[in-house]
Amino acid sequence: MSETAPHALVVGVTGIAGAAVAARLAGRGWAVTGVSRSPSGLAGVRSVRVDLGDPAALAATLADVAPTHVFLTAWSRRPTEAENIEVNAGIVRNVLATAGGSARHVALMTGLKHYLGPFEAYAAGVTPDTPFHEDEARLDVPNFYYAQEDELFAAAARHGFTWSVHRAHTVIGHAVGNAMNMGMTLAVYAEICRETGRDFRFPGSETQWNGLTDMTDAGLLAEQMVWAATTDSARDEAFNIANGDVFRWRWMWPRIAALLGVTPAGFDGKPAPLEQQMIDAAPVWRGIAERHGLREPDVARVASWWHTDSDLGRPVECLTDMSKSRKAGFTGYTSTLDAFARLFETLRAERVIPAGARS
Repeated sequence: MSETAPHALVVGVTGIAGAAVAARLAGRGWAVTGVSRSPSGLAGVRSVRVDLGDPAALAATLADVAPTHVFLTAWSRRPTEAENIEVNAGIVRNVLATAGGSARHVALMTGLKHYLGPFEAYAAGVTPDTPFHEDEARLDVPNFYYAQEDELFAAAARHGFTWSVHRAHTVIGHAVGNAMNMGMTLAVYAEICRETGRDFRFPGSETQWNGLTDMTDAGLLAEQMVWAATTDSARDEAFNIANGDVFRWRWMWPRIAALLGVTPAGFDGKPAPLEQQMIDAAPVWRGIAERHGLREPDVARVASWWHTDSDLGRPVECLTDMSKSRKAGFTGYTSTLDAFARLFETLRAERVIPAGARS
């Protein structure tokens, strides 16, 4: 008897990672059901709207779905880490209570806060040496990533599916309304700088300006998640996922500025957080959007100042080791600068930023 044809449940399908995973699977001919609070609009994806925090509603909505593979890419930000743990561990628990019984594999996306700690204690204590390795011990602080992993492991023990965890660095990708979106934030920041006559000033720390770092393209993340879900050597493992190149922001910043057609200004002795620089951004962006016929006039839905400040303001060097997945057979790579360039062209084509916003 042949195995059941693959049917993926992508949780968080309207996010940067979820959309990339769903598009990749649909392109390969998989049946794909995407779960989110709003319709996905992705070709080949059945879109389901449901509150992930409501287990009864989730069970009822997914009653006719028996996924062979589950991809968990959703999270919900809360004011404290205790609330983050309650809500985001609950998402994993609720989804797997409903979908875990039919699943052959479940892939969970987390990130480098696994090594750095949660937002409220971000890089504040002792962090591992870089590059980060997957076998580092957990930090001795509450962390919703750990709680999500524990829910995943417990459900795997109950239901017998295999699992993988994917620890991404800052993700480069496209999803309007996403709360963690540096690439789109920088594109919007550049357009506001042009409109107001400001230089495109690096907002972060001296450590980030001068130190080595890496990033993660959403397409590459999706590629690794699908690889792990379909490869025996990747079962029951946690993997870092980054593009494969490393850079310094003092090298990258002027090149991003050139792609966006603005004048760069580097680190000048102290951070210049975007939440401070962009305090007047809302009416400026609304005017830009109206003049150019852009699809989203609300700057809060296209720029996440707080998240980009968190990433670029880190007081520690941050990059990852990819040896574990390389040894297991994953050889994906992309240039980070090329990933930014592709994103900016997509944002222009989809009228998220003005078509003329380039050098």
